[in-house]
Amino acid sequence: MGPSGLLDVLKVASVVLDVEGRIVLWSPQAEELFGYPAREALGEYAARIMVHEQHLDLVVKLFADVMETGEGWAGAFPIRRKDGGTRLVEFRNMRLLDDQGDVYALGLCADQSTVRQVERDVALSTRTIAQAPVGLAVLDTELRYVSVNPALAELNGLPAEAHLGHMPHELMQDAEAARTVEAALRAVLRTGEPVINRRIVGRTRAHPDMDRFWSISLYRLEDTAGTVLGVAGMAVDITEQHQAAVAAETARRRLALIADASARIGTTLELDRTAGELADVAVPELADVAAVDLLDAVVQGRRSTLGPAEPAVIRALAVRSAHDTGAVEAADPPGHIARYGPDRLVTECVRTGDPVLVARVGEEDLPRIARSPEAARQLGRAGLHSYLAVPLIARGEVLGALDLKRIHNPLPFSEDDLLLARELAARAAIQIDNARWYQNARDTALTLQRSMLPSHPPVTGGLEVASRYQPAGAAAEVGGDWFDVIPLEGAKTALVVGDVMGSGIEAAATMGRLRTATHTLASLDLEPTRLLEHLDTITQGLDHSIATCVYAVHDPELRQCRIANAGHLPPVRVRPGRPPELLELPTGAPLGVGGVAFSTTTVDLEPGDQLVFYTDGLVETRRHPLDERLDALLALLDDPGRPLQECCDLLLRTLHQPENSDDVALLIARVLDPA
Repeated sequence: MGPSGLLDVLKVASVVLDVEGRIVLWSPQAEELFGYPAREALGEYAARIMVHEQHLDLVVKLFADVMETGEGWAGAFPIRRKDGGTRLVEFRNMRLLDDQGDVYALGLCADQSTVRQVERDVALSTRTIAQAPVGLAVLDTELRYVSVNPALAELNGLPAEAHLGHMPHELMQDAEAARTVEAALRAVLRTGEPVINRRIVGRTRAHPDMDRFWSISLYRLEDTAGTVLGVAGMAVDITEQHQAAVAAETARRRLALIADASARIGTTLELDRTAGELADVAVPELADVAAVDLLDAVVQGRRSTLGPAEPAVIRALAVRSAHDTGAVEAADPPGHIARYGPDRLVTECVRTGDPVLVARVGEEDLPRIARSPEAARQLGRAGLHSYLAVPLIARGEVLGALDLKRIHNPLPFSEDDLLLARELAARAAIQIDNARWYQNARDTALTLQRSMLPSHPPVTGGLEVASRYQPAGAAAEVGGDWFDVIPLEGAKTALVVGDVMGSGIEAAATMGRLRTATHTLASLDLEPTRLLEHLDTITQGLDHSIATCVYAVHDPELRQCRIANAGHLPPVRVRPGRPPELLELPTGAPLGVGGVAFSTTTVDLEPGDQLVFYTDGLVETRRHPLDERLDALLALLDDPGRPLQECCDLLLRTLHQPENSDDVALLIARVLDPA
């Protein structure tokens, strides 16, 4: 073991006297304390050079008593230095006996102010350690406790004396925390690099049933000579601060989740997508598996109320999972309709309009959660341990439920989780309600529109004809596009494509009126310009409706087609051996504007020639110039021999973008060889 630095701090001087009181040994510290070098002090009477004159008699007597009785003496009195000054010195005197039987006197002395300062420092350190509100400990170089203050004893749940002589792993209940602490202690002891505010988590004898959090700081202890004495450590219990920080972070994340939900849920009016957005927000922040289910009656636009003994007929809209788990297989797949008995928890949720929370799911709870016994077994194998169902309520009506499950997340659903789930459900329910009413209205309009579109034979009046109607993207309303193929007298055929401006049921209804009027007027065998004039007048009377239209009459005997245009995009003529071309027609004004004359253009058509009619939804986008899109249309019509049905599919598949907010009517007619 290396030397202690305490004596160096005290600068203890050593003086040895013979029986006559002469100095026979004089230490370097004595030279510093009294001011006499050894060559001047050795052989001199100690009393003469070490003691002030006024204490000479007392010192001589004390010296004699020590030499005669052998009892030591301790005390403090002033000395005289060589420079004439005086200093108060602490003395310890004792008699020495050598192997020859000779007697000597040993005097140990130190400056009293230095001794008092050390005493104060020690007392201050001792009281500071004892009264400190944080845990303090000193360990030796073998990492055994040599000092522990009451605060650390309380933290560890052991008396201070029970620590002494033991290593941390022998006393700490949490083995992992003990390994972490001892590894840090060894590193500090080896390198001298201190550890500042390292967070440790574990359990102690004082708190065996819950994790505690501490901040520890460690530093190596060395004396003034640099000798390593051990390691000192400080431990502060920060469990409350940690819990407060966790609570604050949890609150921040919940607010962020609610804000995220507001931005992410309801980006479209598509019901399935809106439900999927709610499930996406809930996973994995709130649940490992989330499902959004609506009452089937609600999806169909009916109000639903359940009696106590009634089952719930539920349509699954979305399922999301944070992990690959059997719990997904146990959930109803999107689009599936299932009957949940009155004893099921989701039925209770949608019947009462109240959330259902099973914080800790037991085996007896699984049959009330799952749709079937097999699904219950799947949930059990997956490890479902906590369940929460929250009603989706909009405008006072229960639409369905948000179904949440925890499997990998070890924490059960809490009351805070319930509040968050209810907030998400409340925000999403309005969007889901908007989407389901919009979808109902859209389905009604689409049904109405499809019922008004014609079904025509593939061959009529010397023409082979193919057509398509493509609704707009799911987020858009139904439009007023239409086409028609009308047989006329003399083997002639009228070809019509139109587009009512606007969308929804009103546009579809206006389209139906114009189509009926066109049929009636075409039966009169009117010139295309005259027919458009009548349609213009009719349109002006339809609540300020506006529509574009192309009306063409094909005459197989004259091998001609007479065409009039009311503000519509020009048809394309496709001829074998020639590039496709946009017909140059006077544009005309849309129907409903009034007061603008229309004109008729005659176009020659030979067997094998085609006319392609379309509405603007096929070619117009927000991202591309119209000329660029029309060129793309012409490029796709480069094969006059392609079957017309394939050509329709090719045009729609290539040109009609999924995000397009407009519907498309497409009509292609090819002139047949009379033979």
